[in-house]
Amino acid sequence: MILDILIAMLWSVSPFGEAKVGIPYAIFNNVNMYVSFLTCFLANVLVFPIMTFFLDYLNKHLLRWNFYKRSAIKIARRVKTGAGSNIGKFGFWGIILFVMLPIPGTGVYAGSIASYLFRMPYKQAFLANTVGIFFSCVMVMAMTMATYHGIN
Repeated sequence: MILDILIAMLWSVSPFGEAKVGIPYAIFNNVNMYVSFLTCFLANVLVFPIMTFFLDYLNKHLLRWNFYKRSAIKIARRVKTGAGSNIGKFGFWGIILFVMLPIPGTGVYAGSIASYLFRMPYKQAFLANTVGIFFSCVMVMAMTMATYHGIN
């Protein structure tokens, strides 16, 4: 069970799944639903400070390499296109909405990048991303439990 929790947490910090994958993984491996929610939520919240550190300190050094620079510009354009209208109109609430949608391409990675690109203050961006993650986790948990109980 501890291994399943650790794997779920790794999914939750991964850009390939976040808690959208971590919570269902834990539930379908018979981890208690409250433990699943809490551990995956907290792991997903850790992404914001990690991404902020990366964007604030490491990004400027990596931009010297053309491959990285092209990739970073491509990702920034995609995030601005996907989140730009919401954040431009709604700011804090736009980040919450963008992060909370449990669909591919949204989440705390994109929310962190959007917060950085739109120069949102750190505390405000952290709160918006955390609230968005919470609501996303609630939706994923509800859908997972409905599916899990439908199967069993």
